[in-house]
Order: sequence, then structure tokens, then C-alpha cells
Amino acid sequence: MEISAITFPHKTSVVSRKQFDDHVTLYDGYVSMTNLTDKTLATDPQYKTASTAGGHYRGWKKTETYSINGVILHEMYFQNLGDQATSPGPRMTSIINKYYGGFDKWKEDFIACAMSARGWCILAYEQRTATCRNILLDLHDEGHISMAYPIIVLDMYEHAYFLDYGTDKASYINRFIDNIPWGIIEKRVGVIS
Repeated sequence: MEISAITFPHKTSVVSRKQFDDHVTLYDGYVSMTNLTDKTLATDPQYKTASTAGGHYRGWKKTETYSINGVILHEMYFQNLGDQATSPGPRMTSIINKYYGGFDKWKEDFIACAMSARGWCILAYEQRTATCRNILLDLHDEGHISMAYPIIVLDMYEHAYFLDYGTDKASYINRFIDNIPWGIIEKRVGVIS
């Protein structure tokens, strides 16, 4: 099944229009690669050559998870890229208090996680232990906890912030946190609470 890119308007004060537009172009590439991967695996999988050592099938299967995760994570990131300071809603406040002992402790951990991430920083609900955790991913498909549900998604690849912030990751992270659209986050946590 072919997927289509979602159109995201630039409605954020976290990154400039140029930074945002360049980032959306990269996202469009993940959508295209997901479609190409699905088509290739459906029409020319080359099952008989499948091997752990590499090859056609393994390469496309690795591309499959990398590309679709790139699509999903970017969509969640663009959706939670805000434009004004607001406060967490009641469900999110309850979650932050329960798992972190308060907003400031969560924020400190999230910042440290984001500073350590080469790809993504995600506040996720992990079902096995019924815990919310800030996790980092160095690649779209490396570092995920199986069956974890992303709540807040921050892109830490340099392409997300470098035009505007250069090497000042901390300013980008803090600006992101200060502008989280908590209404969207409340809807996401409604799935888990």
C-alpha cells in the first residue's frame, strides 16, 4: 500500500522557515523510500538469496524499518513542534509526576537524554513495565523499545536544528520544550491512560 506525505505548515517558533522546509524535504524522501521499499519487496524480493551476511533481501528489509520509522517519527515530531509556551495538561502532569516526581526532574532527564542522542529523544510509554521513559535512538530503527508508544518526539539529528542553532544543541532542546503543544500531547497520552 502506497503512503502519502502529510503536509505540515510552518507554525513553530522553534526553527526557522528555511530549517523547517529543508527538514520536510528529508521527510518526503522517507515517504518515497518507504513506497519504493514496499514495491521492491512485493515485486522482486529475491527470497532465495536471503542471508544474514547481506544481500538484496536483507538490504531492503533493513531499509523497510529505517524508512517507515523515519516517516512515523518525523510526523510525530512535526505535530509536536510548537509555537508558544503552554503548560502540560492534567493527564500529562499526572504522568510526569508519577514517573519523574515533577516537571523539572522530567525536563532535566529529557534534556540529558536529548544531549546524548544522535538521532531522536522520545518520551515513551513502555508497556512491559508500564513505565514512561525518556529514550534515545541513534538511528530511526535502533534503540526502540518494542511496543513502546511515543508521547513526545524530538529530532536530534543535526539536520533538524543546525541551520538555526549550529552546535548549540541545548538552546534548540530548551526552545523545543518551552514550546511543546501540550494539547497534542494530552491527546497522545489519552491512548495510554
